[in-house]
Amino acid sequence: MLNNRILRAALIAASALSLLPSLAQACACGCGVFSVGAGTLMADDARGSVFVEYDFMNQNKNWSGTSSALAAGNADKKIRTDFFTLGGQYRLNMDWSVSAEIPVWNRAFATDDGTGVSTFTHSALGDVRLKATWTGLSKDMGTGLIVGVKLPTGDHAYANFDPDTEISSGSTDLILGAYRQGALNRDNTVRYFVQAQLEQPVSSLSSYRPGQEIDASIGASWAGWTLAGGQITAAPVIQLIGSIRAHDSGGQANPGDSGYERLVLSPGVEFQAGDWRLFADIGAPVYQRVNGQQLTAPLLFKTMITRRF
Repeated sequence: MLNNRILRAALIAASALSLLPSLAQACACGCGVFSVGAGTLMADDARGSVFVEYDFMNQNKNWSGTSSALAAGNADKKIRTDFFTLGGQYRLNMDWSVSAEIPVWNRAFATDDGTGVSTFTHSALGDVRLKATWTGLSKDMGTGLIVGVKLPTGDHAYANFDPDTEISSGSTDLILGAYRQGALNRDNTVRYFVQAQLEQPVSSLSSYRPGQEIDASIGASWAGWTLAGGQITAAPVIQLIGSIRAHDSGGQANPGDSGYERLVLSPGVEFQAGDWRLFADIGAPVYQRVNGQQLTAPLLFKTMITRRF
């Protein structure tokens, strides 16, 4: 009987240990939300542009299903990230343009390892994105098809981060997208945009592979305000951004606590003075459903400074 009790205790302990990854890897980052929508599309009449982008996300709310959950249900307590991106776009001809994005992330990760909450901070190069856009579908160049690749150039092996909180996913991803932008009135002051982008991992450097992600946006802007004697145009922007991410996979993944659906309402404003443009918005989730228990951010912040040439 004593041997049976020892065996049962060992089985219970093994089952408890098998649950630890699901408690230690629970993050709904969804940084792809910053890759679509206002500010990301090159102007129809631009030859090219360079930009600096800063995004911010503080994931400090535990979420399960479609509602908030007790913090005790998730060993991860906070993931605070500053996203810095240097990028550029260049139009090769009337039909084709190319772009590159070089990100650097600064991330603070607070997690409970069973002995207490520890916070780890790490800054590193992220995953570079290279894309080509074809605008030959319409004469106004307002319709584009996008194909590209995300390269595993970032750090995906920082010892104190979980696979799903590393700065790099460690995967090579295929990027496919499409967009349409144009004017809703004759003087071009009211504009609209629709965009969708798929990011599909095709290979991985480790036994962790992130789930495929689809991000889409729809919105409009109104360039009806002028400042500084007409030298600066101010355009309020309203957009709705939807994201769907599938379960992660691989031996180091935690499928049960990964994957989500989210809808973000994101009002913003764009200022333009000559070839310079400043865009900023604040996004707030109006709907989100996560698998298992994951950390979510109550607000998302985005700022871009662009110089056209």
